[in-house]
Amino acid sequence: MRWRLGQRWERGKGERGKGERGSGLIELTWLGILLLVPLVWILLSIFAVQRGAFAVSGAARAAGRAYVLAPSDDIGVQRARVAAEQVLADQGIEDAPLDITVSCTPYPQACHSGTSVVTVRIASSIRIPLLPLVLGGGSPRFALDATQVVPVGQYQEVSDGAG
Repeated sequence: MRWRLGQRWERGKGERGKGERGSGLIELTWLGILLLVPLVWILLSIFAVQRGAFAVSGAARAAGRAYVLAPSDDIGVQRARVAAEQVLADQGIEDAPLDITVSCTPYPQACHSGTSVVTVRIASSIRIPLLPLVLGGGSPRFALDATQVVPVGQYQEVSDGAG
């Protein structure tokens, strides 16, 4: 029997391709899923960190303003905490830990006097969403902090005590 080159190729192709019909689609689907799931998780994590960074930055700004506008240092700390918590809640970060540190120069004991410069530092953290138990378990957090420097006279009139 004489075989033509085209017939052998078709016969070989037909036998070889019978068992693998449709497998390319399945392989492509699984490959897409295996690549898409980690990509979506990475994007969600990046968005959560960005939202947290924006919230902490806004909280530092609001806390600095609230502290400087308060009539005394004690009330200023309370108002700064309330303002920072409100800004974090506005960004959907109600359950985040919040640490507020206030320092003043050149009068560390009397922040609301003279030409003091108030520095408010906000430290917080956010949970990384959907982290699998295999990669660390529990609820790992990403630490965030922001600092706001506000001169006392920027938002209020300071009396010199003469009148």
